[in-house]
Amino acid sequence: MSFIWPGMLVLLLAVPLFVAGYVSLVRYRTRRSRALAAEGFVPTTSGQRLRRLRHVPFAFFFVAVVLLLVSFARPEVSFSLPHKEGTVILAFDVSNSMMATDLKPTRIDAAKAAARTFVEKQPKSIKIGVVAFSDGGLVTQPPTDVRPDVLAAIDRLAPQGATSLGQGIFTSLNAIAGKPITADLSNLDSDASNVDIGYYSSAAIVLLSDGQNTASPDPLQVAKLASVAGVHIYPIGIGSAQGTVVKVNGFSEATALDEQSLKDIASVTNGVYFNAQDTDSLNNIYKKIDLKLATDGKKTEVTGLVTGISALLLVMGGALSLVWFGRLV
Repeated sequence: MSFIWPGMLVLLLAVPLFVAGYVSLVRYRTRRSRALAAEGFVPTTSGQRLRRLRHVPFAFFFVAVVLLLVSFARPEVSFSLPHKEGTVILAFDVSNSMMATDLKPTRIDAAKAAARTFVEKQPKSIKIGVVAFSDGGLVTQPPTDVRPDVLAAIDRLAPQGATSLGQGIFTSLNAIAGKPITADLSNLDSDASNVDIGYYSSAAIVLLSDGQNTASPDPLQVAKLASVAGVHIYPIGIGSAQGTVVKVNGFSEATALDEQSLKDIASVTNGVYFNAQDTDSLNNIYKKIDLKLATDGKKTEVTGLVTGISALLLVMGGALSLVWFGRLV
């Protein structure tokens, strides 16, 4: 148990005064009973039996007062509730080629639209994160079940730079692990299976890209690293096979959807390739994720419950005192 206002626990210093007052009252009544006995007033058998119960109502009052004073500190209790959950990282290619208009209005806008539809259809048990990558990668939204935060992160994305699918996958693995992963990306050819980054079978990466890789590291080698970690990659092809021309800094560049590269990445991790227009299949990705059983401790304020128990004990103590002795104290 913890407290929102722990400073209010100082009120418990009043408890000894409450006990001292009761002890003083008991001593006074004992002296009075002895005085009456000296004058010939002897208690009946039932009266003697009730005298043995005289401390029971006070016990109720004592506990009630302690609970009432504790309630002023606003106690809260942590409840650990088991549930199943999984993690999906939406890895967005935000390179310059995503400004192409072979998907209307642009590839990046088409990717955002597909991602929004995906996010809105996912169950609450799925946490979603957002990664943006061009020639580098950045976690723009750590995995969360707060959907408005995910959608806001998607809306902020803007194209720039070259394309490194490998950086996108590696940054996504960092987001899944929730910590920086140490690996030599330039030497994954022979070392991918020996890099221990943990095992995350309850996680998947949705890679939204046109598949045109123009920067290191080799995406297939990084995909092997994801496979060793139990992470499936589901690439989504953004663009058309016919391609188009996009202007970057005054220069014209030809760009087209490279579906084969994306299919190869999916194959390495036992994932599935989708086209951006295949949203029905895309929305069911979460069904392929091996959800894990997790336990989260959530704190809940129990001030009302503690106060209620205190009030109940006061009523019980008062009722017993009235029934047995004809008075409240």
